Amino acid sequence: MAITKPREAMKRGELGRRSGCNIETIRYYERIGLLPEPDRTDSGHRLYSPEDQAQLGFVMRGRELGFSVAEIRALLSLMNSSEFTCGEVLDMASSHLASIKAKIRDLRKLETSLTRLVRDCEGGEAKDCPVIDALAGDRPV
Repeated sequence: MAITKPREAMKRGELGRRSGCNIETIRYYERIGLLPEPDRTDSGHRLYSPEDQAQLGFVMRGRELGFSVAEIRALLSLMNSSEFTCGEVLDMASSHLASIKAKIRDLRKLETSLTRLVRDCEGGEAKDCPVIDALAGDRPV
């Protein structure tokens, strides 16, 4: 990686402040390869470039959209290859969307089941509890 000009470079704390990312998270992203190893000063301080900040923003937005670390790594690889096509990215995003929709369907089923159990529970001093019965396997969920 090329050494950045001192006025453009920033230390990890400044990168964290500018990006809104915890410095421990920045360290983690470096360790797992989502961020490149930064340049260092003679005294060993890490120096991050505007490009590093942009890549961190990409990673953070990907995480906000629910992409896994592996999916973000693949997207970064495509983006950095200069040979990628929008169709390849669309395939990845479509697959991720399908996974999210499946999770939403599963959560709706859970909501329906738990709503029914809560509705059937009398609460208070009742000894018969539909929630406990369902958890114990004595009642269908």
